[in-house]
Amino acid sequence: MKAILEQYRREQEQELEQILDYWMHYTIDHDQGGFFGKIDHDNVAYPDAPKGVVLNCRILWTFSAACIQTGKNEYRKMADRAFDYIIKYFIDSDFGGVYWSVDHEGQPLETKKQIYALAFAIYGLSEYYLLSRIEESKTAVINLYETIEKYSHDPINGGYFEALTREWNSIDDLRLSSKDANEQKSMNTHLHVLEAYSNLYRIWPDEKLKLKIFQVITIFLDHIIDKKTNHLILFFNEEWNSKSDIISYGHDIEAAWLIQEAAETIGDENLVNLVKQQSLEIAKAAIEGLDEDGGLWYEYDQTSHHLIKEKHWWPQAEAMVGFFNAWQIQGNPSTLNHSLQSWEFTKTHMKDAAKGEWYWGVREDYSVMKEQDKVGLWKCPYHNGRACIELIRRITASLKTPYNDEK
Repeated sequence: MKAILEQYRREQEQELEQILDYWMHYTIDHDQGGFFGKIDHDNVAYPDAPKGVVLNCRILWTFSAACIQTGKNEYRKMADRAFDYIIKYFIDSDFGGVYWSVDHEGQPLETKKQIYALAFAIYGLSEYYLLSRIEESKTAVINLYETIEKYSHDPINGGYFEALTREWNSIDDLRLSSKDANEQKSMNTHLHVLEAYSNLYRIWPDEKLKLKIFQVITIFLDHIIDKKTNHLILFFNEEWNSKSDIISYGHDIEAAWLIQEAAETIGDENLVNLVKQQSLEIAKAAIEGLDEDGGLWYEYDQTSHHLIKEKHWWPQAEAMVGFFNAWQIQGNPSTLNHSLQSWEFTKTHMKDAAKGEWYWGVREDYSVMKEQDKVGLWKCPYHNGRACIELIRRITASLKTPYNDEK
């Protein structure tokens, strides 16, 4: 067991370096500042492409976290670059919050206030403050938190509304993307609000913030996690009535460890114990999405019984962490094996050995989805980079425990 874990850690250290080398080599926009908004499958950059706030905040988080873990100065430079661009171009100085996107010159493009986007700004800026201790980042992130609470929080039913106009008025189109349901509340936004607030709590242990984290965890336990299946329900109306029959296996296994991490961050032991058991149940449900090759399928429609037989990059990364977390809780060798198999699948089918980074995904026959980008509004170094960072940290901790030495 020790040899297996040490090898797994070495490979994650190597993979993290390779992923970040790609982003340092290909994505810097030397002409307009920041990073390119789009690079296609063949590593061709599109200098005139729009730039998304989610991508830039994920870059900020990844390089900040990687620098904290490794101490490499080149990662600090990338984090500084991302921070400078976000503060200069994505913060809406007139109405608060962040723009969804700007054009290649930094002019506001899509200006509606998507709470998901504000959450990622909080997540990235909090991590950057842990690295830099620059007060401007802490001030900005607290302002974003207070903005979410002022405009998006539902004081009657709890939770957060999806989106508003630039001026914080109601809006007809609440969707993150064209594939999403146009509903008042979503699992996805709440998962990343929870993730963001937990990271903010690390730099600002405010009692009201602690209560908000507790409340969002409770929303997951009471509403978002299906009590019959332990899968996540994806969309809801204002009163938390389910509006979706889709299972997202990647979100299942991502939530399995993120909710637990949030409970641990605020130090509520009773809540931690409760969430750990729930995390195991979610991980068990996510196993339904595993293929024999170790890859995790994308989505399943419970109404039509249709499985989308694609394997995207980010569910594989989350499976690596989520199943490892389940093994840490219970010590069941099968869950560790699921994590290892997810990594083996990724090495075989998801990594672009010739051109760098991970593919967007592969189809059932393992053909690569070449029409999808390497870098874009959604394609980022956050899921796979974070998986490496998390596994390095978790394996290092596991190797120090007598239990795992005996195993």
